[in-house]
Amino acid sequence: MPSPSYIDPLNGKLYPLDVPRWCSDEGKPLLVTPLTGISRDDIDRSIRSLWRYSAALPAEIAKPITMGEGCTPMAEREWGELRPHFKLEWFNPTSSFKDRGTTVMLSFMRQLGVDAVLEDSSGNGGASVSAYGAAGGMRVKILAPSTTSPMKVAQMHAFGAEVQLVEGPREESEAEAIRQSEQIFYSSHNWQPFFLQGTKSLAYEIWEDFNFTAPDNIIMPVGAGSSLLGCYIGFKELLAAGQITRLPRLFAAQPLNCSPVDASFAAGVDTPIDRAVNKTIAEGTAIKHPLRLKQMIAALKETGGGTVAIPEDGVVAALKRLARTGLFVEPTSASAAAALDVLSERGTIRPTERTVVIITGTGIKAASQITDLLAEGN
Repeated sequence: MPSPSYIDPLNGKLYPLDVPRWCSDEGKPLLVTPLTGISRDDIDRSIRSLWRYSAALPAEIAKPITMGEGCTPMAEREWGELRPHFKLEWFNPTSSFKDRGTTVMLSFMRQLGVDAVLEDSSGNGGASVSAYGAAGGMRVKILAPSTTSPMKVAQMHAFGAEVQLVEGPREESEAEAIRQSEQIFYSSHNWQPFFLQGTKSLAYEIWEDFNFTAPDNIIMPVGAGSSLLGCYIGFKELLAAGQITRLPRLFAAQPLNCSPVDASFAAGVDTPIDRAVNKTIAEGTAIKHPLRLKQMIAALKETGGGTVAIPEDGVVAALKRLARTGLFVEPTSASAAAALDVLSERGTIRPTERTVVIITGTGIKAASQITDLLAEGN
């Protein structure tokens, strides 16, 4: 195969990996060209982190910035007639799945000589980039919406990042970051393709956890789509390598108040569809115009998966129900648990199937908000 490159999925234009970039020359998001995947024999079992799968990366990274991310546990729980496996991503160093993408993205950028990065985030991504930037000796600036959870902003400050709060909706933080990208390298978890090369470790890890087999279904909260596309990329590589015989079905859970992926999927298109957007307690997925919508719809269709839009009271109910099983999750993650009931009622997933639910972050980051939600109706 040709050497891995960046690729613009819209026109096929290629760019070398050894030049730092976050978008195409036309300002469009990039991916990495498809890779061949690895086998179980390529796993470095001496490493207890996602770097055990470093052979699956498109470039060798000599000195990764790592804090033991990955290798997160799965907790099997009764959920009505189902027994899903909840993948607890809050066991990552900054308590969210974002560390998977950040460790690979910043490690590669630093290897290319980047020593200062800019990121925009509604919370978890900013906390993650702040932490790994600190661990890697990189200067970090974060642009975050003014409504971001104070606990997440506190994390960013604690790691020494410069934080600028931006008034307006979530997308205004991204717009401001793009404006500032001429002064500092924009290492965005939504734009820079190596972030997805980190989140694809979810697929490799789930595959290894289930004795080198793929589950039937994976449900995850989806905003910009890095967990969805990471799982898709990883399982596609495993299929190409002959390590699995089929792709798991991927399902995107979104809050109904901000559900552009569900709107497009339900309409049978991969372009934006008008749907009212309102404030949601699932702030981590409040992305009105996801950059990689076309790629997300393609992943959902190719795997035979789908979407679920959860009303706010459904998110709260799932949040309470998870807490009663011992799982204290952030509201964003609760939408994925709520989707279990909807998919079961539709007959889409069945008790005989193996289903994984990605719990992307801990409730501790939104503790005051969750305390109020859990108290309501008690």
